[in-house]
Amino acid sequence: MPNVFEYAIIRVVPKVEREEFVNVGVILYCGPLKFLKTKIEINTTRITAFCKDIELPEVQQYIQTFEQISAGGKGSGPIGELPMAERFRWLTATRSSIIQTSKVHPGITDNPQQVLERLFEQHVL
Repeated sequence: MPNVFEYAIIRVVPKVEREEFVNVGVILYCGPLKFLKTKIEINTTRITAFCKDIELPEVQQYIQTFEQISAGGKGSGPIGELPMAERFRWLTATRSSIIQTSKVHPGITDNPQQVLERLFEQHVL
C-alpha cells in the first residue's frame, strides 16, 4: 500500500549572498513507515568551484549532523532525541546559513529507501 513521503534536497551555499548552491544530499521522511534517512555525498571539487576559500572540514561536519539527527538516538544530541517528524521539520526549516535545504516536496511510495536512492541519483550525483 503506498504511503505519503516528504523529501528535501540538502545544499551547500558557499556564498549565501550569491544564491549559488551545490546539492550534496537528500533527506526523506515517511511517517507511516517510520522512515527518516539522509543520504549525502560531498563533492569538494564542485563546492570549491564556487568558493575557493570555503572551510570544507567545517562544512562536512555540519552536513554530518544531518545524518546524525536523522538517525536519532542518544548520540545525536537533543534534536536527535525528538520524534521523527519533529526532527525532519527541524532539519528542513528555512535557514540562511551555508547549509540549506530545498522546499519540502511530497510523494507516494511503498519503498522509501528506493525513492531515496533515486532522488539522490537525480539531484546529487
